[in-house]
Amino acid sequence: MGRKVIITCAVTGSIHTPSMSPHLPITADQIAEAAVGAREAGAAIVHLHARDPATGQPDQRPEAFEPFLKVIKQRSDVVINITTGGAPTMSVEERLRPAAIFQPEVASLNMGSMNFGLYPILDKKQDFAQAWEIDYLEGSRDRVFRNSFADIESILTTCADSRTRFEIECYDIGHLYTLDHFVRRGLVTPPFFVQSVFGILGGIGAHGEDVLHMRRTADRLFGDAYRWSVLGAGRHQMPVALQSVLLGGHLRVGLEDSLYAGRGRLARSNAEQVTLARQMVESLGFEVATPDEAREILNLKGGDKVAF
Repeated sequence: MGRKVIITCAVTGSIHTPSMSPHLPITADQIAEAAVGAREAGAAIVHLHARDPATGQPDQRPEAFEPFLKVIKQRSDVVINITTGGAPTMSVEERLRPAAIFQPEVASLNMGSMNFGLYPILDKKQDFAQAWEIDYLEGSRDRVFRNSFADIESILTTCADSRTRFEIECYDIGHLYTLDHFVRRGLVTPPFFVQSVFGILGGIGAHGEDVLHMRRTADRLFGDAYRWSVLGAGRHQMPVALQSVLLGGHLRVGLEDSLYAGRGRLARSNAEQVTLARQMVESLGFEVATPDEAREILNLKGGDKVAF
C-alpha cells in the first residue's frame, strides 16, 4: 500500500484557447506560477507549452520558453517536461527546437500521426475574443497532426546525447506498437514512461474497456520495462485517473487536458486539479511521489543537468 504515484500537471497546452477560461495560464509569469503551484499541490512533473502573451496562441519559439523555465527551476525542485508536440499547426522542426536547446529531464513525444479534432468545441461555445481561436478550432476538421516514423526517430536521436527521456504519448493502440518498433531498434530504453491519452477525437475513447485494453496491450508488449500513466480529456480526466491508479499506474491532470474541477465548474488553477488528484490517490491508501522519487522511478538525469 506504500506505492508511489507520479502526478504530472500539464499547465496550459495548445488545445484550449484563452476565451474558454479566464484561469488558463498565458504569460510567462502565469505559466511559472501555475507550475510552482502545481508542485506545491503535489505534482512531481510539470508538462510545459508556451504561448504568445498578447494573443494566447501556441508559441514554440525557444525565447518564449526561456523566461518561465528559469523561474520554475529557481523556485522549485519539480521535474520539467518540455513539449515536442507544440501544436498540430507547427512543423516538427519547430516543435523540437525548445527541447533540443534546453535539454530538459523529460520531453513529450507523440507516437503517431493522427486526426486531432477540436472543432466540436464550436458547437458548445460561440463567443471568442480573437479570430484566431475560431480559425484554429475549425481548422482541426481538415488537419492531420503529423508524427511520422522519420519525425519520431529525429526527436529520439536529437535528444539522445543530452539524456533527455520521454513522456511517450500514445493516443491509440497502434501507437503502442510503434513504440515497440523503436524499443526493438534500441532507440527507446527502459524504463520508458508511457502516457496513454484517452478521449481526444481521433484517438482511443475513454470507456473503461478502452483503458483496460491500453493497459493489457502495453503489459503484453513491454512487461516490466515501462511505467504507465494516463490522461483523460475533458470530463474524463478524473475517472480515467482513478482507473489508472487502481491498475497500478500514474496520472496526469492540468488545464491542458481539462478546464474543469467538477461538473460545470471551471478549475480556478492547475493546483486545484492536482489537489483533487492527490486527495484521490491518498484516499486509496497510496502515496504521491516527490520529484526526486519520480526521478528515481523514471531513471532521469537530474535537474542539475539541464541547459537552462
